[in-house]
Parts: sequence; structure tokens; C-alpha cells
Amino acid sequence: MKLQRGKTRIVGLGSALVDILVHESDGFVRRIGVKKGGMTLVDMPALEKILTQVSTKPIMVPGGSACNTAVGIGRLGGRARFVGKRGNDDTGQFFQNTLVERGVEPFLMTSVLPTGRVLSIITPDAQRTMITYLGASADTQPEEITPECFTDSAVVHMEGYLLFNPDLMTASLKAAKNAGALISLDLASFTVVEQSKTILHDIIEQHVDILIANEDEALAYTGFKDEAQALARLALHVDIAVLKVGARGSFIQRADRVSRIPAQGSGTAIDTTGAGDLWASGFLYGLVNGYAHGKSGELASACGYEVCQVVGADIPADGWIRIKKKLEE
Repeated sequence: MKLQRGKTRIVGLGSALVDILVHESDGFVRRIGVKKGGMTLVDMPALEKILTQVSTKPIMVPGGSACNTAVGIGRLGGRARFVGKRGNDDTGQFFQNTLVERGVEPFLMTSVLPTGRVLSIITPDAQRTMITYLGASADTQPEEITPECFTDSAVVHMEGYLLFNPDLMTASLKAAKNAGALISLDLASFTVVEQSKTILHDIIEQHVDILIANEDEALAYTGFKDEAQALARLALHVDIAVLKVGARGSFIQRADRVSRIPAQGSGTAIDTTGAGDLWASGFLYGLVNGYAHGKSGELASACGYEVCQVVGADIPADGWIRIKKKLEE
């Protein structure tokens, strides 16, 4: 794996979504019949039905896994772009305007379908369970993803949810490679891995340079619960493999070298929404700016910690001040 000299832009590719955040009990998750900690795709009527059952007032913020990562890179002062598809509606315009405000270049197509949204159910243990209506984001056509989407980019960061559309995923991988960018893939959810096994191994072996997974995703992909075995299997066909182990930190492997990254901070997590996405922001920002893996990992951990101290994936200004101070150190 080799970054092209002088290129630092990172492109996030994925679903343009608005997050709807609610705090509910484990019992609520069981009653609506979804697997805790996973991601379930639904249509709009099903999402609206679940929303009528919530007991707390929802908070709405821009979201989507790769978008959260792009926003984090923009807030760090990096060169960030987000490629996706939104509805031609007020919600979609809000989404686009917010990207610009946060230092991200929008590269957005529009659809007659409504802008997608995710109901993120936060349980008392700070874990999130996602109910997703993809809307306009699922209307992206393979021919719309061209090398021009990734012009002058060092890394294209793809969310695992793209695996639900194999044709789109294949077109995106080809376009990114034709643009000369490295491919970063976040496995996103153990449910994504479980439902995509028929194509996932070949995609990783043939196209992916940087592979990012948490413990559940790594177990689903590798079959190993042991951290060392899981990390080694993740790293088998990629240049850099990341295994995130929650409050215990993370592991980064390149070739035979493994770096253990301690978790940052000591506060109790309020909400883990976006924790992995913002971890990727810090790591990829460090990587394209020439930081050592250890320093990139520490920056990633700082971003992941700060987002867990708020509801949603939008770190407030004081959090970014602390992160940048860590960076200066």
C-alpha cells in the first residue's frame, strides 16, 4: 500500500441519512422484534410505526456512517468529501448545508425519493440499535459512481452497508481504484457481515487496503473470538487491519507489526452512536498526513472517546478543542 505523494483528500462513500436518536430500554428493543446492537432495514411505514411507540422525544442530526467519518475529518481540518444521494426535499437540503458548515465538500446526487433516515435506539448501556429506511440513498445507480467522484483523493472510505447492493459496491470499488485511491472499508455491523459473506471475502482480498472492524464484526467475519487470531485473519489480505475492542482500545496490524492503542479518557459512555465512524476519522486523517500508526491510533481513540460523551455523532466545539490539543501534543 502506498499513498500518492501530495494527496491528502479523503472521500467518504455511503448513505446520506438523517439520524433520529431516542433513549429506550432493552425491553423496548425486544418488543419491536429487532436484534440489539444490529442494523435492520425497513420501509417508511414500518419506521413510522416504530416511531409512534417511542417514549422519549427524538433528536435529529445528520448521519450515515461514511458521512460521519467525512465530517470528523473536516472538523479536524482535513480535506474531506462525501459522495452519496439525498432526496430533493428540505431534509436533503439540510443535510447538504450541514456538510458545508462542517468543512466537507458535498458530492451529492438527488432522487425523487425522500432523504433516508435511521432510528438509532440508545439503551442504558450506551449501545445503539439501528432501524434504517434508506430512501434516496438506496436509489444510487452503479453508473453514477465514476472516477470523477474521487478525483485527487488519497483514500476512499466505504461503509460496509454498501455490501447490501453488490452492483453498486463493485462499481464503486472499480471507480475508486481507477482514480488511484486506496480503499478503506469499515465492516459497519455484524449483521452486514453475516448477510454478505458470499461476496465479502473476495472483495476484501481483491480490493481493500485498509480493513476496520469491531469485535462483533470481526467474530462474524473471521469466526475467531480470540483477539490475536481475529486480527491476524483480518490482516491476511489487506495492508492495514484494525480491530476495535471498545473501552479496552484497539489493535492495528500492518504486515507482522501490531500496535496496541489504549482507550482515551475515563468518562462513562453516554451513547456509542458514531464511535467507530469518528475513530476512522482520526485514524485516516493521521494516515494521509504521515503520522505513525500509533499516533494515528491515539488520535482515532480521542475522536471515538469524545463522540461517546454526547448523544449522536456530532462532537461539539469543546470536544474538538480537546482533540486538537491531543494532536498538538
